[in-house]
Amino acid sequence: MVLDDQYVILVSHRLELFKRQKKGLFNFRCPYCGDSQKRKNKARGYLFQVKNNYVYKCHNCGIGRSLSNFLKDQDPTLHDQYVMEKFKDSNSAVGKSTFVPAPKFNFKTPKFDTKSIDLEKISELNTSHVAREYLEKRQIKCLDYFYYAPKFKEWTNKQKKTFDTLRQDGHRIIIPFFDEDGKMFGYQGRSLDPNPRMRYITVMLDESKIKIFGLDRIDPTKPVHIVEGPFDATFLKNSVAMAGSDIDPRTYNWSDYIWVYDNEPRNREIVNKISRSVDRGDKVVIWPKNIQQKDINDMILAGHDVQKVVESNVYQKLEANLKLNDWKRV
Repeated sequence: MVLDDQYVILVSHRLELFKRQKKGLFNFRCPYCGDSQKRKNKARGYLFQVKNNYVYKCHNCGIGRSLSNFLKDQDPTLHDQYVMEKFKDSNSAVGKSTFVPAPKFNFKTPKFDTKSIDLEKISELNTSHVAREYLEKRQIKCLDYFYYAPKFKEWTNKQKKTFDTLRQDGHRIIIPFFDEDGKMFGYQGRSLDPNPRMRYITVMLDESKIKIFGLDRIDPTKPVHIVEGPFDATFLKNSVAMAGSDIDPRTYNWSDYIWVYDNEPRNREIVNKISRSVDRGDKVVIWPKNIQQKDINDMILAGHDVQKVVESNVYQKLEANLKLNDWKRV
């Protein structure tokens, strides 16, 4: 690991806002997607240690790389030197080969201390409870997926020291992020106040993970629907939600996947995301013109059979480009 640390430092001059957060964890702006164009202080790229190797992950675009491939992308000359050093190092994982294997991101042992949720499920609350009423009003049936925290800040600090003060603590619906083994690595708190300062607050217990909801509920051997928000994911079969960050499905062991973005043809950011997905050859849903609602939950409330609409409007390659050009309004 000493050699890897040295090469991370050597490439650091190319990485904007580079800093070492702690031993085995470096943070900087993602050199692949550029991170947020509006907020220049955003840094969502991480190089972190997995066993005896470093891997790279961006919490914005979702790209994943081994350290060797990361160096190759950022500085080919430095990469060549790194491979030679690895080749000469008889104690390295590479041994007599110059091949550095790509990392596997489906980790079985979380690096954080998993705490008990120790909260009531929404399904266990009285039918007149404000949290249950909120979800049932939105016709969300999967009440077992969500929890209720009467004091969000206080409960959060038991999971991970996050808030310096408990003043203005409020109640929130907890939307947990579980991995494939059922381990919670983060969560969102959805405010129940009518005019909250922050509608959603996201807490990551493991910063190396991507914000994604539903990994514990899907069958990876069947097509996985990738939607925008966790509540929307409850209305489609075999679906996950991006929960505020882009993901790279290629880092997961899925046989097939379909992007289901919100129905916002005038939103340039969403149009660009769909366009990039189409350019990669991915399957995407292009909503028909008779659907006026923005997101899946609103479509459900309007009486649409969303599962049927989605299954009837999946496109790929040339046909997806034609449909996208007809649908977009930017």
